[in-house]
Amino acid sequence: MALVLVIQHVPYERLGTFETVFKKAGCLLRVLNAADPKAAWPSAQAIDGLVVMGGPQNVYEQVRYPFLTKEITLLRETLEAARPILGVCLGAQLLAAALGAKVVKNSQKEIGWYSLMREPDADGDPMFQLFGQTETVFQWHGDTFALPKGAVRLASSPLCQEQAFRYGDRAYGLQFHVEVTEAMIRAWMHTPANKAELASLQGIIDPTAICRQSPNHVSRLQALSYHMADTFCAFLNAPARTTRRVAHAR
Repeated sequence: MALVLVIQHVPYERLGTFETVFKKAGCLLRVLNAADPKAAWPSAQAIDGLVVMGGPQNVYEQVRYPFLTKEITLLRETLEAARPILGVCLGAQLLAAALGAKVVKNSQKEIGWYSLMREPDADGDPMFQLFGQTETVFQWHGDTFALPKGAVRLASSPLCQEQAFRYGDRAYGLQFHVEVTEAMIRAWMHTPANKAELASLQGIIDPTAICRQSPNHVSRLQALSYHMADTFCAFLNAPARTTRRVAHAR
């Protein structure tokens, strides 16, 4: 039974539709609340895979949120141990930082449903096998990152070039969300901090439009999420790769 460590930054940004697939595959899920000062952080050698979810924190706020430094260290060690990694939103930004890439504010926030374009390097990639040339995915982020050295770009969007990347064979960063359900989206939108963020973006982001569009896209999003989770589980069951050395973050 594969042990998958799931790092959460806030209770409402959880595994979502990924969880169904992981449990069906027989994975043992260990959820770690990154902000809990009493949390026991395992070593990379003690886990079979690592999933890092999203959150409202920013990678460059490590003084304010010291646990982000712990995550970057664990991500780097997990890369060196050749364990599968899936980083979502903040998780992708942390993975990029662990690989030495810079994380900065994006020119514009993406919140809601946006077009995602498949990049040429996604051809033949197992995670993106189900993706068409253009998909509609859910986004909630204000930051972006540079493509890490040695990584390949798998997807982009008009407002944010770095939407997905792969490093090596089994480490993926996704800026967008495929794991959300309609219920999760509603919960995110009613969280006080998120409500305040949406209110500050009047004229740019329309919350009612997000709710109106959700039923049109969630079924396809679920199919994509199930495929990605299935692929991650296949990585868990594959023979371990050779340990590789990862450059320290700049």
